[in-house]
Amino acid sequence: MKAIIVEDEFLAQQELSWMIKQHSHIDIAACFDDGLDVLKFLQHNEVDVIFLDINIPSLDGVLLAQNISKFAHKPQIVFITAWKEHAVQAFELEAFDYILKPYHESRIVSMLQKLEAHWQQQQQPAAPETSSLRPVAQTVNLIRDERIIVTDINEIYYLEAHEKLTFVYTRREEYVMSVAISEFCNRLPESQFFRCHRSYCVNLNKIREIEPWFNNTYLLRLRDLDFQVPVSRSKVKAFRQLMRL
Repeated sequence: MKAIIVEDEFLAQQELSWMIKQHSHIDIAACFDDGLDVLKFLQHNEVDVIFLDINIPSLDGVLLAQNISKFAHKPQIVFITAWKEHAVQAFELEAFDYILKPYHESRIVSMLQKLEAHWQQQQQPAAPETSSLRPVAQTVNLIRDERIIVTDINEIYYLEAHEKLTFVYTRREEYVMSVAISEFCNRLPESQFFRCHRSYCVNLNKIREIEPWFNNTYLLRLRDLDFQVPVSRSKVKAFRQLMRL
């Protein structure tokens, strides 16, 4: 995996470079302290990941990431910055991670491990297409305390819509995402997640019990959670087919 570092503070650049070399197999192709220089470099070179500060000369990190997101070959972006207020923009740009300075070595090591695991998954040969299902996602980015949490989709139990927000529930955590539930569902594999109600989407693998409810509908009891997810009348037929009822 090939990477570049974009950081205008020399000591921070050197420290990050050292940690990457010590704790990963990532090859650092170059280091930059100016956004425009990065764009020039990327016109003739491809990299797999960019470790990107936000407060850099010529072109700030967010604008640089917006430009990079339009490339045919899109490297992963890891923001490493003291500017916590840009976390939502980073999420919208589908950044891999967002690390606040001053960072701890353990946080960098954890990020590097996830990054290399994700890259290895991407290198696996694609299985032949047999249907029109959405591509199978492995992780999804969730926001908590202005940080991006890269979350395994298997950890998600269900989604709940609240107007233009989507509440995402794992076994122990609740995340509030500033997107509609329909948009968030599109980020998840439809072979595993079912939109069972206009306000709910459920992880089929987390269903523990299917309880008949009024008007021939159902309530779904989930493993590990004391909550019942409803299946609306309009979704009953599709749900029965999925669950072979």
